[in-house]
Formats: sequence, structure tokens, C-alpha cells
Amino acid sequence: MDRKELRHGYTTGACAAAAAKGAARMLREQRIVEEVELVLPRGERVIFRLHGQEFDAGAASCFVVKDAGDDPDVTNGAEIHGRVHREPLNRSGARTMVFVDGGKGVGTVTKPGLGVGVGNPAINPVPMRMITEGVKEEFSVVCLPQVLYVTISIPNGEELAKKTLNARLGIVGGLSILGTTGIVRPISAKAWTDTLDAALDVARACGCKTVVLSTGRTSELVALKANPLPEESFIMMGDHVGYALRACARKEMRHVVLAGQFAKLLKIACGHEQTHVSSSELDLRMLAEWLHELGSRSPVPGPWSRYNTARQVLEESGHDRALMELVCIRAQEAARRLAPSLDIKVLLAGYDSTVLYFG
Repeated sequence: MDRKELRHGYTTGACAAAAAKGAARMLREQRIVEEVELVLPRGERVIFRLHGQEFDAGAASCFVVKDAGDDPDVTNGAEIHGRVHREPLNRSGARTMVFVDGGKGVGTVTKPGLGVGVGNPAINPVPMRMITEGVKEEFSVVCLPQVLYVTISIPNGEELAKKTLNARLGIVGGLSILGTTGIVRPISAKAWTDTLDAALDVARACGCKTVVLSTGRTSELVALKANPLPEESFIMMGDHVGYALRACARKEMRHVVLAGQFAKLLKIACGHEQTHVSSSELDLRMLAEWLHELGSRSPVPGPWSRYNTARQVLEESGHDRALMELVCIRAQEAARRLAPSLDIKVLLAGYDSTVLYFG
């Protein structure tokens, strides 16, 4: 069967660099520029269309509409604006200097651990370098030294940021300008794993001794009530269990709470490192084998053919303690195999937002 090839897109960092470069060229040439070519960190050359072009003798601005390709990105379609204004340098031997700042809709870093100093605009190092080098390149042939002030802004960035985990990471007031390659690969796990790494770095920098890895928002809310820990300790890992646990070990975290509902913890217990892709039918078959070992002590009435989901098994067992302990202990054992250096506890969140098991 023919499968449609998914289309890649471009990061906010690449779009910001293109907008800044376009504004710099308009300022230098004093004319409207329709597009610019940008060389991405890995050498790819990409043409970006410019919009909203304005210029005068002292400043120029434009924006790039972010195209995330086929990736489900909340910033897809956002306008990434770049403005460059200049001031002369009246010093002999001086060189052109570039300063980059964040404007409306670009967040400010308020917590350590993100690779950007607290109080600075949330523009990551690679995009910062792309913006600075792109603007300098446009003025490399101009002999008159000057100071170039670049402002990156996203008009609706503050609203879009509410749909992200930025606030948890300590980025307030808007979005972050991200991207190490300039390219967004469609439906990839990269955005999740990058966010996991950033969240763990923030937790470490804030002195957190324990982190809570949750499979979803519901289980995280239950864990919040059960664990009086700092906000930075709570990290949404989604389906990326194996990556999250290994990242905790790699970053030398010591204590981890694995929080999830019954179906997700069963997947972990069955050895799935990525819980989204596992087969529920196979998971139930494995659970049946474990319970068969208990013989007459099995808390689940047969036959197993009538069970369609793990949740159904749990509910029809009457939330049996032995069943819940069995799955949680096996999930804990599987997690310890993935990251032996970690002290791991498991929290089972009920579908009614209660704590069913914690140990």
C-alpha cells in the first residue's frame, strides 16, 4: 500500500533567524525583500518567504509564518517576527556588534537549568547563534561600524504558551525560541524527549532530590496530592518511559516515583519502554499468565476472553489489592531493569483520581 510521506517543517529558531536576516537585508539595502536563504546548522539551505515587510533608514522588520510540516505543533502558523534597528559607532577600530532580545510573546527564563541564564529571553543557544551570525553576515560588507539591535517577537506567543509545558520549566510570558537543527521531523518523539531533558535539568538545578514521572495529566494530579514536593519535581513523561528513566539515571537523579493509571502501569510491567505502541491483547494475556500462577487465589473471575481492556479487569476485580500490588510490583521491577541506579517507587492512580497503591 502506498503511504503518504510526511512533510517536515522548521523550528521557531530557524524562522526567527530567517526573519532577522530578512530585516537586516532590508535595512542594509533599503528595499523590500521577498525571501531569504538560510543555511541551517547541518548545512541544509532553505528559502523562507517574508511577510509584513517594513523599513526606513534606521530600522526594518518582517515576519516568517512557521510551517511545522505534518508535525502536530501548537506553534504551526505562528508569526515569528524579527526587527533590526541600528545605531552608529563613533569609535575608531570598532566593529559591528549585534545584540538580540526577546519582545512580545517570547518568554523569559525564571528557573536555572535550561542553558539560558535566569532573567534572559528564552532564546536557546543554537537559535541565538543563527540569529546573530545571520544579521552579521548581512552587514559584513559594510565598512561603517554600527550597533545592531535585534528583537524577536511572536504576537500571540503568550496565548500559545499556555498550551505548552513552558510554565513548568520556568519560561513565563511566552514561547521559547528552540531548535538545534532548524528542522522539525513529523510525528517524532524528539519534542517530548527534549522537553523531558529540559525538565530534568530544571529539577536538578532547583535541588530536587525526587522526581515524579507521570504518564498523563490525570495521574500527575493524583501524584501532586500524594507527594508534597516542589513543582519542578513533577515531570510529564507521556509514553516515553524507557527514555525518561534512563535520562534520570544519566543525570544522576536518585529517587523516582513512577505515576500512572492501571493500563499504563500494566504496559510498563510487561516490559514496554514506549507505552503507546504496545498491544493491549498481548498485555492482558501476560496478566492472565501471572494471575494463573496464583491459582485459586486469583482475584479475577474468568473466562479471560470476556475482558477487552485492563481497566475492565481492574474494575471487575473490585479493585482487588492483590491484583494492584501484582502489577505495580512488576512495573517497579521492569523500571529497575531499565535504570538499576534509581530508587523507584510506583504510584497507581485510580480512574476516579484517587491513590490506589503507592509503594
